[in-house]
Amino acid sequence: MLNLPKTIKMVITDFDGVVTDNCVYINEDFTMSRKLNFKDVMAFSILKKNGFKIGIISGEKNSAIEILAKKFEIEEVHQNIRIKIDVLKNIVEKYGLSKEEFVYIGDDINDIECLEYAKYKITVPHSVNKVKAVEGIQITESTAGDGAFREVADCLTV
Repeated sequence: MLNLPKTIKMVITDFDGVVTDNCVYINEDFTMSRKLNFKDVMAFSILKKNGFKIGIISGEKNSAIEILAKKFEIEEVHQNIRIKIDVLKNIVEKYGLSKEEFVYIGDDINDIECLEYAKYKITVPHSVNKVKAVEGIQITESTAGDGAFREVADCLTV
């Protein structure tokens, strides 16, 4: 069970490996696609309906992010980001968030700086060992792309 305080106002997450199952499907026309689970899609709706702001900081650019951003009016969407910590700090400053007011979710080495910066940090069971070793990190019971993001939303809205 995740343990997050009622002070959280914003959920900031990586995308691939958290909201998706970390797989990329290569189509015959050489485009890439990803699979989304409706439990995780519903999590965006649940968070928005309960007044939470949402941020996505992704190392990749993909249409799934754009579709969700438009559908759920996600406040902060940043794609093709190699150094995520600067974006995270800018978001925190823009919204005047204290360390008590946001949670960061990530699964790979490009998320480590953000996870170390955040007081409340979450990863998924199949994240890399260096992420699991970040001090104070919580690990979802559900796997990436199969309800992990929903687990965070449910924890915050129960």
